[in-house]
Amino acid sequence: MTLRQLFDPSAIAVVGASATEGKIGYEAMANAAAFDGPVYPVNPSTEGELFGAEFVASVTEIDDDVDLALLCVPGPAVPEVLEECGEAGIGAAVIYASGFAEAGGQGEELQEATVAAAEEHDISLLGPNTSGFLVPGIDLRCSFASGVEEIPEGNVAVVAQSGGVGLVLAFQSRRQGRGVSAEVGLGNRANVGFAEAIEYFDGDDRTDAIVLHVEGTDDGRRLLEACRESDTPVVAYKVGQSDVGDFAESHTGALTGDHELYTAGFAQYGVPTVDATDDLLDAAAALGNSPTPDGPNVGVVTAQAGPGIIITDRIQRAGGRLPELTEETQARVDEILPGITYADNPVDTGRPMPEFGEIVTAVAEDERVDIVLVYELFEAALGYPVEELDGLAERVDKPVLFATEGIEEDLAGQRNALRDAGIPVFETPERAADAAGALARYALLNDDDALADGGVAAGGGVLPDAVADEEVSADE
Repeated sequence: MTLRQLFDPSAIAVVGASATEGKIGYEAMANAAAFDGPVYPVNPSTEGELFGAEFVASVTEIDDDVDLALLCVPGPAVPEVLEECGEAGIGAAVIYASGFAEAGGQGEELQEATVAAAEEHDISLLGPNTSGFLVPGIDLRCSFASGVEEIPEGNVAVVAQSGGVGLVLAFQSRRQGRGVSAEVGLGNRANVGFAEAIEYFDGDDRTDAIVLHVEGTDDGRRLLEACRESDTPVVAYKVGQSDVGDFAESHTGALTGDHELYTAGFAQYGVPTVDATDDLLDAAAALGNSPTPDGPNVGVVTAQAGPGIIITDRIQRAGGRLPELTEETQARVDEILPGITYADNPVDTGRPMPEFGEIVTAVAEDERVDIVLVYELFEAALGYPVEELDGLAERVDKPVLFATEGIEEDLAGQRNALRDAGIPVFETPERAADAAGALARYALLNDDDALADGGVAAGGGVLPDAVADEEVSADE
């Protein structure tokens, strides 16, 4: 299966396009119309133009090579529309309608008929029961949600079982000044699922990290092997630590399974897991904008002791380690800043001295340090040591993370300068420490000596419920 026609189409047809504002067919057309390519509104009951394009009665009447169809039609009409798409040579479709397998009974039969029609014509399906997807870098917004035109391009691909959660993550990334390379709501995963999306975005030049929102899956081996094979770092948020199984199944047809076994399975296949949407994006920002760390050892430099203590505690609880700095580094720090408050790890300068950047560089160059985390409350008279830190991560081949706080009007330009210098910036000590912890766990889980050869039971099945006599162990 190739997803090029889905995520990088040459032309789009919006089937069920509507001239009535507020309807899915209108909103989907409004978002798709920004695409830099032909977008055709399709509706046999409507004439005239919509967003500058002439209505056509059927996809078979479009005199163009259309790659992607957005189906804004009721569920029962979907199989017939897919037959028409097949006749027109359309290779991909998004199904927004619900009432399929997640509804049980006749909905399951409808989904089977939908999949059969797609397979007969070799059509890649996203959904059903999805809000669609976004690829901001090419102005491709195949969603009926409002406000998606405001989501900027970033370098993280969001692959969410729930379209609603995918959009939550996309809007959060905008608020954090990051953006996404893509946001995909998988919905019922009738055809395109986690593995297919991971494989596609692993080969996407715009994507440097992939985040997963997982409710459950009936093909655990396929998912985990796609994670293992990905050269692009993957981070997962597996929901369902408490009993949400019935609700999840009614939502996307997900079988949530045992949370601890899922977490162990992800760990065994090199994927760190988190427990919040902010943590997911922060981990992705660290992994997607930094060199891959060689190990879990974090060197901390702080200009204020209190936040440094929070960071020191939190890093260790998040999976990182704080090594003692070498004698050479400690002597170098003392020479740069005689009488420094604390010259070991963390290094505490007391306040953001002019020599702060030199101190950070010294710690970053320590052979015992794999990851560098810097905390500095903003002081307008001193600013941040942007020039000293510019290119530091590349020079030492280690992740360098920065956390700060202060008056927003003062911070914005400095934060942007740091990000332009290739340094992920975080808003709180805790979030920075958790991101460093995610980097540390990623390094440990992807160490060649630590990676296990096993996985879920042969032949796939639900991870983990369908294989009662098999275990997924992080320690194998």
